[in-house]
Amino acid sequence: MELLILKSGPDYIRYKDGAYLRTGLDKASVFPMDRMMLVRQHAEALKNLGFKDVSIKKLVLTEEEI
Repeated sequence: MELLILKSGPDYIRYKDGAYLRTGLDKASVFPMDRMMLVRQHAEALKNLGFKDVSIKKLVLTEEEI
């Protein structure tokens, strides 16, 4: 499974209640690949709010038996 995720420097971004929060990977907001336009809008909003080194990453999840 492939998902989109936002980062600001080493931090991941959580979007909650209209606010952007720096967080770890386990709390970050993720988006399906078909929401790229929305993710780009979020990235632009982050830059406008002064977040540094904003980037969009593809998160690749795999499921395996253990």
